[in-house]
Amino acid sequence: MSQALPIPPPLMTSELGSFARATIVERKPQIIAQVLLDNNYPEYVEAALNAFGDEIATQPMQPLREQSADTAFWNAQVARFAGRGWLDVPWYFAETFFYRKLLEAVGYLQSGPLHGRDPFARQKRQQEAAALAQLAPSWEPLAHLPSDPRFEALLHSSLWGNRADLSNLTITEQAQAGLATRSERHLLLIDDTAAVHERLAAGVQRLDFICDNVGLDSLFDLALADFLLTEGWTSQVVLHLKDRPFFVSDAMTTDIEIVVAALAQRPDSGLNTLARRLAGAQKDGRLVLQTDPFWTTFRMFRDLPDRLAADLAQSNLVVVKGDVNYRRLLDDSHWPHDTRMEDVTRYFPAPFVALRTLKGEIMVGLAPGEADQLAADDPEWLINGKRGVIQLVG
Repeated sequence: MSQALPIPPPLMTSELGSFARATIVERKPQIIAQVLLDNNYPEYVEAALNAFGDEIATQPMQPLREQSADTAFWNAQVARFAGRGWLDVPWYFAETFFYRKLLEAVGYLQSGPLHGRDPFARQKRQQEAAALAQLAPSWEPLAHLPSDPRFEALLHSSLWGNRADLSNLTITEQAQAGLATRSERHLLLIDDTAAVHERLAAGVQRLDFICDNVGLDSLFDLALADFLLTEGWTSQVVLHLKDRPFFVSDAMTTDIEIVVAALAQRPDSGLNTLARRLAGAQKDGRLVLQTDPFWTTFRMFRDLPDRLAADLAQSNLVVVKGDVNYRRLLDDSHWPHDTRMEDVTRYFPAPFVALRTLKGEIMVGLAPGEADQLAADDPEWLINGKRGVIQLVG
């Protein structure tokens, strides 16, 4: 095995004109404003949220002040950037610390009436309701397809459902509804559908999903998991979910339970049946909802804790969902676009397939010169959510 590649510099919020910088300058204040609008918080929480917005705009990054099990962990990282503002730090740390600070402001981890109250719940429920309405008319035709085309439709829908991301307002507004079709195959920069099909159709013991968003994203993850279990392509599916609110629409265990319950309440018989199968699979241990504090930290995937790496090593294939998880695979760093994913991610404990729509300024696995041509055709190809990858490694 050749020597591991040196990790290039991370994407920084200080990069003028970058999408990374824009998410802090433009999107984070919008998220705070929406949280204030959606929640009837007491005045002291409103004041804390407004003060947090002022900090992002005008002050150095401030440490956590609340007493919590993870306070020292986060503040040790903040201390590395002492005196630096939100527009002069690594992008992924700025994004993750934003959500941790927001939870502090709303009292999510503290005892009392606000403990465990998801500040993004209203947005999540709206997105789930819209997704169910979009899925309903497509479900019966999909459910009656032969196995191979049904797998392909579900795999691609699990990918394209990830376009709707509440942490990025522009992409949410542009997200396409309903099932993905072959008409979008040309938008896949890397398409390993056939290799994924071959691996799974042969039968595997365990398949894992590192999940991303609620809405169409998680609905199609559940539908794909149900297909694989029902067809006997896998014996067990493990969904790795967030343990607290993160990136607005990231799915927690409670969000999955809510959407399965909502499926059961639909008047559509096919969706009722899907909900019963999912509930049954969860009851008998074939569908496992699992979480770990690591998923909501600033750590990259090469820093997986031993307990989590050992667990993932038991999987025959890990489905890595979404843009943020793709960034964590690649250290959120400026890799050349023709770098081989395999050469960067040798540390990962299991074979994986990345299902990712492009919403961040990072991409590997392209042919030499391909990125330049894409940029010439579409200057926002890396961030507008239009293109995707089904990228199998290992």
